[in-house]
Parts: sequence; structure tokens; C-alpha cells
Amino acid sequence: MKNHRIPFLALALMLILSACNLPSSQATEQISPNAVFTAAAQTVEAQLTQNSLIIPTNPPATVAPPPTSLPPTVAATALPIVTPVTTTLPAAVATSSCDAAQFVTDVTVPDGTQYSGGATFVKTWRLTNTGSCTWNSSYNLVFDSGISMGGPASQPLVGTIVPGASVDISVNLQAPATDNTYRGYWGLTNASGARIPVTGGSNGKSFYVEIKVGAGGSGDSSGGKFAVNSVGFSVTRSGTCASGKYVVTATITTNGPGEVTYKWIYSDGGTDGIAHDPLVFSAAGSQTVTTEWSTSASVWLDLYIDKPNHQQFARATLTCP
Repeated sequence: MKNHRIPFLALALMLILSACNLPSSQATEQISPNAVFTAAAQTVEAQLTQNSLIIPTNPPATVAPPPTSLPPTVAATALPIVTPVTTTLPAAVATSSCDAAQFVTDVTVPDGTQYSGGATFVKTWRLTNTGSCTWNSSYNLVFDSGISMGGPASQPLVGTIVPGASVDISVNLQAPATDNTYRGYWGLTNASGARIPVTGGSNGKSFYVEIKVGAGGSGDSSGGKFAVNSVGFSVTRSGTCASGKYVVTATITTNGPGEVTYKWIYSDGGTDGIAHDPLVFSAAGSQTVTTEWSTSASVWLDLYIDKPNHQQFARATLTCP
């Protein structure tokens, strides 16, 4: 715009000067300054109009000036590392935690008991269920090794033995015919046939019976030192659970002639406190004794052989359904 104003001003000045040189007839007419300026303004307007005609219709694109400085660089933010969560399943429960046993005592036939060749006897062990699973008839007494003495390869348990309860397990055996010392190992299996560990046993998994056959030691060929070999029970109940009573019969078997004294032991820790007449055996054989107990609870009875064994034998379990 500054470049266009200079010619315009020059043109206006020339008009003023030319006015001064007009003919005298016209000089007599005084030209006012306003007219001069008006003419100059019109001339400038005409010039601007002419200039606008040569201006391009589309103005050039406006180019943005370059930025004075680059935007600050944004540091990349590291994403958190996601660690996959691994769920560890609990280890399978070992059979021993479910099924486990504790050997308590030999109820019958103490180690070294003597028999004549071919004699039959009942061996009874007392064990406690120290596992968390209940034993039932799907659990078995099984022969493990040694001399089986005519016993079965497998025999199911009788009744239900809950964790913490004890049970007397018996098996019918027969002494070999030849004089010698014999030992047979036995164990337990669960419902799937797996062996149950037994603490207090001979090798952590079994218990045994050991007898002597024939002359030797403190006995003789007729059966050795006088002793009670076994005690078996039978239980009957009369009346209802609330008002009935149990009749318990114990069968006592000896290996020869002699005298037997005994007493009953109850599950509450008491004894019958009765001085029973001795049982006199004239030869090896069996005799029975009987007691009664009125109770509505689930209890048990043991028979203690005071003479000659000084041993607590077997157990009768009294359970009202």
C-alpha cells in the first residue's frame, strides 16, 4: 500500500500545479482547495479500482510460518508386565492320611505259644483306626508273608470302625504238623486293595502271629504251657434300645488242662467287681461265660483273663441300631 500512495500523491501535486497554469479566463475563477482534494481523491479511487482488476481472483494459499520450536518429545510409558497366575491344585491326599492303623496288642496267642501239630486256634489282634476314613466290610485282613498256618488269603472286616475306634480282628488258624517255630505276617487293605500302613507293627505295614509246635521250651507235645488261646463273643439284645438289655456270651478256649480266672471290663473303664468262680479245664477245650448289660448307648465289653495269661482278650461291641 505504501508503494501505491507515492504515485497518487505525486499525481495530486501535479494537478494543483497545473491548475495554477490555466488560461486567465479560467484563472479568474478561484479553485477551492476542497475541489482539488476531491479531484485527487477521485483520481486515487480510480487508480485503486484499476489495481483491483489485476488482482488474482483466488488469493495465494496462506503458508503457515514454521514453528519456532518443536513440541517436547513425550517419553514412551512402559506398560505394566502382567504375570500369569498359576493355580496350584492341592496335592492328592496320601492313602496313609485316609487309611492308617495302629497295632495295639495281641489279644490271643501271645508270641511263642506252643501247640501240638495240627491243633486249631484263633488268633486275634487289636488295632486302632488312626486314619480319617471309616473301615467297613470292603476292608480286608490279608495274609502278607511267612507261614499262613491254614489261614485265608483275604478276609473282610466285620462291622464299621470309625476313625479313632479300636477293633479286634480274628482269624482261624491251624498249627503245622512238624515241630518248629512258625511266624505268619498279616496286614490290612482298603476298598481299592491298597495296603494300609500299620504303626507299631513289625515292618510298618503288618503284624504277625508266632507259635511253637511240638516239645521244647516250657511246654510239651500236648500243647505246651497252659494258656487261654482265644476268646470269642456272641451278643444278643432284648427289648428296645431305650429299655432293653444285652446278653454277652464269651467262649474261652485253652490249650490244655488248667484253671482260668477272669473279669469283665466295660468301655467306661469300670469292671464287674464280681469274684467269678474259676473255670476248670480237664483238657484242651472251650467253656462259656455270660454277662448282661442294660444300656441305650453304643458301648463295648472286654474279657480280662487274669490267670493264667494276665491278658485282656477280645471285645464285644454293643450297638443299638
